[in-house]
Amino acid sequence: METVLGFDFGLKRIGVAVGNTVLRQAQPLAVIRAATNDGKFAELGALIREWQPALCVVGLPRHPDGAEHEMTVRCRRFANQLHGRFDVPTVLVDERYSSAVISYQRGETIDDRAAAIILQQYFDDESQS
Repeated sequence: METVLGFDFGLKRIGVAVGNTVLRQAQPLAVIRAATNDGKFAELGALIREWQPALCVVGLPRHPDGAEHEMTVRCRRFANQLHGRFDVPTVLVDERYSSAVISYQRGETIDDRAAAIILQQYFDDESQS
């Protein structure tokens, strides 16, 4: 059984989810809210040390037609930084419709649930291949 962490990257917050390769069920874990890049990676490092994932899954946003935009580039960079800083394999998953699946409630942070949807999509796609 190996642990897998999923990430919904944002400029202000990073949603984190956890799952494993046996149950293949993602669940929300945390929301990283550090104000600085160093602070964000310090919190991410603590989670990675605690959970020791075999893989990190990062949501890759795109326009509905599949075209890339500014956040697509930022998410690729984030995935590369996760891999480079923590030496954990990282994969990207299309997250175009992950936010649409979550019903937004005023004042509620949904980033960790979006990360869980991204991670669950990875598990579901992998079981189909």
